[in-house]
Amino acid sequence: MGFLRGDAHKIYRRLKKNPETIRESKYLKDLEEVREFYKSIESDVLQLIYYRLIKETNGSGMIPIFVSSIPFLFLIFSQHLQQILFQEGTRNWMIFIVCYITGITFALFLHFREKAWASSHIEIIQDILEERKGK
Repeated sequence: MGFLRGDAHKIYRRLKKNPETIRESKYLKDLEEVREFYKSIESDVLQLIYYRLIKETNGSGMIPIFVSSIPFLFLIFSQHLQQILFQEGTRNWMIFIVCYITGITFALFLHFREKAWASSHIEIIQDILEERKGK
């Protein structure tokens, strides 16, 4: 049942497997690059980037709105949609359902991936700004 534990546990297990190469791990390389880039930026500009990332995080709710509003559009056009999808002898309904579910799945995957990266960037920026305040 290890596959139900998620990516964080998978990363933990892979890092634990090779403790001598943790620094070179692909899971940490991109985050280290991001941190080094943000460290090279002045604090006032970094603060502005932080504000922009907060805006992006809060504004990335467009995909869930898209996912939840599509069924209402289908209700509005339901009569016409039924005529197209359920024509006798066609499998239009099956093609439609597969495309619809694939689109929703992809959109939600993209949404949560974007939110995760935005959260990582925000945490990195906060750590850098707090570290600079302490000096």
